Amino acid sequence: MKLRPDIPDALYKRSLFSWVWTSNLKLQGILLIIIVVTVAVRVLPLEMQKKIINQAISLKRLDLLLMYCGYYLACVVAASGLKLAINALQNYIGQQSLTDLRKQLYAHILKLPMSFFRKASPGMVVSSLIAEVANTGEFVGQAIAVPVTNVLTLFAFAGYLFYLNPLMAVISMALYPIAILVIPALQKRANAANKQRVDTGRQLSTLISETVSGIHEVHANASFRLENKRFGAMADKLFKVRVVWNLYKFAIKVSNNFFQNLGPFVLFLVGGYLAINGRFDLGALVAFLSANEKLYDPWKELMDFYQTYQDASVSYERIMEYFQGDPEFIEEPADPRPPLVLAGAFSANNLVMEVPGGIQLLKGVSLDIAPGELTALVGFSGSGKSTLALCLCQNLKYTGGQATFDGNDIDALPKSDIADNMGVVSQHPFIFEGTIRANLLYSINARREAHGVTGEDGLPTVDEIIAVVQQVGLFADILRFGLNSVFKEGKKENLVKKVVRVREAYHAGHAESLADWVEFFDPTQYLYYSSVAENIVFGTPNRDDLAPENLPANPFFIGFLHDAGLKMLLVQTGAELAARTVDILKDVPSPDATFFEQSPITVDEFEAYRDLAGRLGRVRLHKLSPEDERLLLTLALRFTPGKHTIVGLSHILEGLLLQGRAMFAERVASDLPGAVTFLRRKDYLYSMTVMDNILFGRLKTTSAKVVDQIQKTIVSLLIEEDMLERVLEIGLDFQVGSMGDRLSGGQRQKVALARAFLKEPPVLILDEATAALDNASQARIQNLLENKWRGRSTVIAVVHRLDTIKNYDKVAVMKAGRIVEVGSYADLMDKKGMLYELVYGAAARA
Repeated sequence: MKLRPDIPDALYKRSLFSWVWTSNLKLQGILLIIIVVTVAVRVLPLEMQKKIINQAISLKRLDLLLMYCGYYLACVVAASGLKLAINALQNYIGQQSLTDLRKQLYAHILKLPMSFFRKASPGMVVSSLIAEVANTGEFVGQAIAVPVTNVLTLFAFAGYLFYLNPLMAVISMALYPIAILVIPALQKRANAANKQRVDTGRQLSTLISETVSGIHEVHANASFRLENKRFGAMADKLFKVRVVWNLYKFAIKVSNNFFQNLGPFVLFLVGGYLAINGRFDLGALVAFLSANEKLYDPWKELMDFYQTYQDASVSYERIMEYFQGDPEFIEEPADPRPPLVLAGAFSANNLVMEVPGGIQLLKGVSLDIAPGELTALVGFSGSGKSTLALCLCQNLKYTGGQATFDGNDIDALPKSDIADNMGVVSQHPFIFEGTIRANLLYSINARREAHGVTGEDGLPTVDEIIAVVQQVGLFADILRFGLNSVFKEGKKENLVKKVVRVREAYHAGHAESLADWVEFFDPTQYLYYSSVAENIVFGTPNRDDLAPENLPANPFFIGFLHDAGLKMLLVQTGAELAARTVDILKDVPSPDATFFEQSPITVDEFEAYRDLAGRLGRVRLHKLSPEDERLLLTLALRFTPGKHTIVGLSHILEGLLLQGRAMFAERVASDLPGAVTFLRRKDYLYSMTVMDNILFGRLKTTSAKVVDQIQKTIVSLLIEEDMLERVLEIGLDFQVGSMGDRLSGGQRQKVALARAFLKEPPVLILDEATAALDNASQARIQNLLENKWRGRSTVIAVVHRLDTIKNYDKVAVMKAGRIVEVGSYADLMDKKGMLYELVYGAAARA
């Protein structure tokens, strides 16, 4: 099958200048017109200088002075405006070309063979796409405007110099050949240093990326010094390279400035001599000196442009060298046709997969699988199971033999056909940053994009998504994500009203039966599973200074405690808590956090409170320092009677705190309106999750059984209120984090399985796709494969756990890159061959 004829040459074969010729030519034309006008406008002020001195000043004509100065000012203003327009167009053209290069380079990188990514560093790829290509964009933006502008300006100013005095013009130009010899020689050395800088920078990027990716291993081995040493050595190398590179760049600039400053010296000497002898009038001398000085501006800009060109050439050359390579697959069919639909019949004949070095990972594999069959690939690690599976989905390219689906050579099928007909789940599936929904629909959206499908066509309904989510065991997770969502105030108002309605139904139907597990928020009752601070505030603060941890230092709150007569009572409670905790734990050697679970003192604070407890025996409470008083107040406000059972809460203090709750609400309403959202059952609490809003209370236990029971009662009410699907939709919009780091390994694998199942492909390739699942979840998926997908899709599964393959239609046992036996599980076990050895060997090892 041939490639499409309209596909251009490979990106890495393009020259740097090709980006100039394919940039926005219309804007380049406008740019050239503006440049020509600008050059003319820049020469006129020089003639005005001569006329101002020779005519206006020498003849003492004020009218001429004003006229020539007006022309001069108009030219300066026009030149500035035109220069701004040139810079704006340069910038636009350069950034547009840079964006095009990044897009094409990214598209090229995505299609490179898998072998490239096994040796390429993510840090190197990122550095190339973001930093190194920037030089190319800068060069393309300048490639036409800068040389044309400055060459025309040079010729215009040089012509004007010859017009004023040919002899002095020749003298002023005599320095340029010397500069042309010196500066390129320095530039050549700068280029060599720049190449070394680029290479060293890439090595450093690779090192950083590797260390960050393996940070768990670094922490596990406490290899901080080792990694610092590696990084330090590379950073020092880059330091030396950059010093040399910058020295050459500075030498180029110094040389350029030297020749620029030497020119006026020669002209003053010769021009002054000619003027003294009456062979050069004063106005012409001033104009000549101004023109000569301005002559160095375009020269300097040309040298800077030359530097930009050299930097861009080095970076571009290195980038294209690094990403040199062609896709191993055909992207699209040569001729437009409807998408290919496979039945799923697979056949491999003498399949070979060889990697550089002559190592064969597959050595003549032959295997036939009928459509709809459930086939397991088993064998020891390194036997070639995953390699074979990856060859089937074109992730790896086999190098010999033939493999076909429905008689179509896999190697000759376009990538779009393979992707349309396959669902692939790996042992370590990748989850993209974004929502669960986006990850579940990733394969489907990729197919829709490839075929230009827009709108809702081809997208599964919410019911279909939820059905698959239930099948893979992800339903409870997504429901929990939805129930743990926090809404922004003013958003989802209809849902908010329904949640409040569910709360009322929940409390009416379950408050009594759940009383042993949940402490419901009641403004008339003290909450034993909330802290003293939370009991007083009885709401969620809308200001950081009113957060529980900040209350001991809040003047408004301290003033309230004093007025309510609670301050010294709480200080005394804090003293009791400190003394009791220190007395119990003072003799415990190296106490850890578990010893402090029944006390408001944390393990990190213990030493400070032990010292404070010692001082309490010598100083009365009312004579404590402000810092000691704050520490005791912090302890008391953190005190949660239901959790911190080390000290009991007196009934007197309990009653005073309830009175203080009402007084605090009045004080906030009058002095700080809106600072706290108080707990009222008729109001939705935007700082709390959906679950907490429905529960409207605090759990007395962390028992998983209790939590599960409470969630079941909430789900039943959500169903009654026709809200379950809406909460699940919110859960589907849960942000999974970078690479899915907010999901567990099992959740990531379930998302990947659901992603493949939603696609409903004719062929499923599962490469140890249940490795991260617990036994119950693995059994669920196994049941799904055997009862739903058998006969519906051809399933080829790389399997490690041999107890799951008993009901497979076919088992292919691999060893050292070959299939050594194929058949049903029962037949192979009866033969007592390789599978028998694997099964009983695994049992013995277990």
